[in-house]
Amino acid sequence: MKNILVTGAAGFIGANFVEYFVNKHPDYKVVVVDKLTYAGNMASIEHAIYGELTGMLELSSRYDVDVFLKKVSDKIEFEQADICDFEKMKEIFDKYDINGVIHFAAESHVDNSIKNPFVFTHTNVIGTHTLLETAKQKWGEGSENKFVHISTDEVYGALGEDGYFTEKSPIQPSSPYSASKASSDLIAFAYHTTYKMNVNVTNCSNNYGPYQHNEKLIPHMIKLAMNNEKLPVYGTGKNIRDWLYVEDHCKAIDMVFHKGVAGERYNIGGHNEKRNIDIVKLILKRLGKSEDLIQYVEDRKGHDYRYAIDPSKIKAELGWEPETKFEDGIVKTIDWYVEHPEYLAK
Repeated sequence: MKNILVTGAAGFIGANFVEYFVNKHPDYKVVVVDKLTYAGNMASIEHAIYGELTGMLELSSRYDVDVFLKKVSDKIEFEQADICDFEKMKEIFDKYDINGVIHFAAESHVDNSIKNPFVFTHTNVIGTHTLLETAKQKWGEGSENKFVHISTDEVYGALGEDGYFTEKSPIQPSSPYSASKASSDLIAFAYHTTYKMNVNVTNCSNNYGPYQHNEKLIPHMIKLAMNNEKLPVYGTGKNIRDWLYVEDHCKAIDMVFHKGVAGERYNIGGHNEKRNIDIVKLILKRLGKSEDLIQYVEDRKGHDYRYAIDPSKIKAELGWEPETKFEDGIVKTIDWYVEHPEYLAK
């Protein structure tokens, strides 16, 4: 049996990935590592895997770890740990004989990185470096064991009205968050070049779907609209993002893990460019709320105008392409949060 380590699996993309992976690959032992910060929620893993909550877990920061472990032991192993803790990471690699890593764990909210940038450097850069060094020491140089580092299109900076980010685009991060992710990308590539590790880096566009923390745009706006509160929109609301349904992203990561060429970067995008204000209006319409709830506020510092991914490489080399149109995915997402309001309560 192959033993794969998935970091940050109590978060948004991680929980969705664990659900997808354990169902598609029952021959793997999945070991989850998560520090369980404010954005991590073990109940997301339970709900993702089993489709429901047992009632033994609260959707809050208070939970019974022992109860959780007994519930999910047939599917995964769970370790609450900090990826920056080198000794703990070595212990986990040895305990479970880890022979593959998919690394999601990161601080990811741009607003928070502007307020407290050091936390982002520590987790995203030191944490990634710690995992890479642990894997190198465990596997040895030149190992075929795969290490996939999940990153963001924000490392490329901003686009104008035209053009797309490709894997050859220059790295020009604008925020402390994107700078920390760009740094971790470069460390991952350095471990491939220097130690011949089987490393891939994926850079995705904005994800949306179930289990996302309500600090992010779509669940945040859904929560406010459901409560008839004002919806704050930065600047004019005309900033553009490329949106990727999280299940499509999970499928792409799975392909990279199994078929990605060592040392390569793969851009993963949804071909769904939308202005922020249009997304907000769509949410209000779906929920039957008035656009009078929109409130324009001062723009965010260093707010990139437009992101857009060209996923031609992963399509040509690995056969992946996005399957979910934004018009369908956003309806599924809004309806999911309406049916699971507890995920908006945190």
